[in-house]
Amino acid sequence: MTSRGYSLRVAGSTLKYMTNTMTLNGRFARHYVEMVVAMVAGMLLFAPLWTWWSAMARPDVEALVMATNMTLGMGIWMRIRGHGWRPIAEMGAAMYVPFLLLLGPYWLGVLSADVVMIGGHVLMLPAMLVAMLLRRTEYTVHHHRQPSASGKVVTFLKDRWPTWLALVVTIDNWVTPMYPPAVVMMILPTAYLVIGAFRKRLREPGMLPLQLTGFAAYLVLVGVALSVPEEIAKYLIGAGWLAHGIWDYFHHRHDKVVPRAFSEWCGVVDVVIGVTIILFV
Repeated sequence: MTSRGYSLRVAGSTLKYMTNTMTLNGRFARHYVEMVVAMVAGMLLFAPLWTWWSAMARPDVEALVMATNMTLGMGIWMRIRGHGWRPIAEMGAAMYVPFLLLLGPYWLGVLSADVVMIGGHVLMLPAMLVAMLLRRTEYTVHHHRQPSASGKVVTFLKDRWPTWLALVVTIDNWVTPMYPPAVVMMILPTAYLVIGAFRKRLREPGMLPLQLTGFAAYLVLVGVALSVPEEIAKYLIGAGWLAHGIWDYFHHRHDKVVPRAFSEWCGVVDVVIGVTIILFV
């Protein structure tokens, strides 16, 4: 082999190694971000389930409950991704250990409740990183479960991530229902016009007139809601959000104007806001 051929072979091997390393590091980083998102989702999703417990008024109990919520969020997502129970337990420990380290000084009166809550959340991030680095291979490969009777259910749950995200961001509406002003409804048809224009989907036959008609309909609805008593306006606003949920369903089903993930997410948000306005406000 000539020196030139040898150099090219070494360069090719080096490039391949660097590419593989970047791929593995990218997977590792993506797993870390996924864990953080799942942690936050668990905290938001399960927090309302504990509102009935009077002991939640204690900062130490609240800290441990919060760690439990975040562990549940991460554990569920890790099982969906195909991780085993041991890595899940290790990531769960990363949620509890920071709080447990700070609760001792708190009980002795050395630390305040705010320091425990803030410090625990800050320390969780490096604790998660340590847990992942100790089992680096676990987080640099794709996990696939063997097909089972529940495989279709798991796939369905994964595919419906826009719905779960929408339910997470609107969970507070069931506890403290939001009553947005009438003019806020104009965001709904405007979003479709802006996104459709950006994606050049308004050029499709009949799409631009349809979107403009929807925009005009919401202008009329907002005008009526602003001119009637609040008792009536509430139901008009709620109906407007629900109607846009139907609009989202149509666009999702036929894959029109906006990405299907957006129409699914938007539809769930619209329905939750509409229902909670009509029933609870």
